[in-house]
Amino acid sequence: METETTATFPGLGLSPEILQDIRAAGYAAPTPIQALAIPPALEGRDVVGCAQTGTGKTAAFVIPLVERLAGTAGTGALILAPTRELALQTQAAVDVLGRRRAVRAVTIIGGLSMAPQTQALRTRPAIVVATPGRLLDHLDRGTVRLEGLRILVLDEADRMLDMGFAPQIDRILGRLPRTRQTLLFSATIPEDVAALTRAHLRNPAQVTAGRRAAPVAGATQRIFLAGREEKTSLLLRLLRQEGGRVLVFTRTKHRADRVARAVGAAGHRVERIHGNRSQAQRQHALAGFRSGAYRVLVATDIAARGIDVSGVAHVVNYDLPGTFEDYVHRIGRTARAQATGHASSFVAPDEREQLRAIERMLGAPVPRAAAP
Repeated sequence: METETTATFPGLGLSPEILQDIRAAGYAAPTPIQALAIPPALEGRDVVGCAQTGTGKTAAFVIPLVERLAGTAGTGALILAPTRELALQTQAAVDVLGRRRAVRAVTIIGGLSMAPQTQALRTRPAIVVATPGRLLDHLDRGTVRLEGLRILVLDEADRMLDMGFAPQIDRILGRLPRTRQTLLFSATIPEDVAALTRAHLRNPAQVTAGRRAAPVAGATQRIFLAGREEKTSLLLRLLRQEGGRVLVFTRTKHRADRVARAVGAAGHRVERIHGNRSQAQRQHALAGFRSGAYRVLVATDIAARGIDVSGVAHVVNYDLPGTFEDYVHRIGRTARAQATGHASSFVAPDEREQLRAIERMLGAPVPRAAAP
């Protein structure tokens, strides 16, 4: 099912309490994915929702979870997320949208001590938000109890499978009650996600918001053709020439470290986020980038979907991403909330085929720019 909607939140059959929290959160009207996914989820149906990051999908599952779990005891829902950053954003959404309905969440993610998480889990929160690896740690230790689970949410399922979490997801699903509601959200539905749906969801409502990922309208895209050995000097020239906060994406953790060192040595305030950084380091980097303490943030794709920062003037693809979806997610970090921004991609000779594939999906070539 795919449609444009003029729905209202009161028209979705929501309680007065959560309507107050929705207004307090600043939501004026439901986005398409919210209008399509909330009604079947409220009915207790399984749902497969296809929607990009930035379309309001978190609220599309948090709102029905809050409504269905209000007034119940014990842990009734589990939300699995691919990254720590996304898990923390989901926790923040529950904190806001579950306030008046007294539905509380606890987040368990890697990079932090197990002991405080174990203590928080003893309070039997209504919702557990988790990354797969850390959830398995708690399941193996017996510190999380999910025997009364009523609802499972798999958020960004395609990303979880791309990141190699399929074995962990299989282990987790094998330890959950078979009779439950399952909500799966994904930016794309490749065969591995479709197979997961067939195996674990029962007659799901299929809802889609937007036919295909598309770059945000306010992002001015451009391509710089450069050899791999020329990319760092090109980045430094762009940083000198243009102002504002800059988010730089690399393909590997090692390259993120190397680029960050070069940017720092050139006198710019810089931090980095990737999978080898501790949770405290990642939170510090992101908070500093948001506040302006750091002008430049270097990140790998693993962190791309969890970065939600307004006021990013420039996104630089130091390495071209491997998929069109990743390209869209990366450059979508600029020009948020109707703002404008630049999205520059450095393309080495061995990345030309990746560029052609991205341009085929865009339906037009990206303008080439002369190096400054």
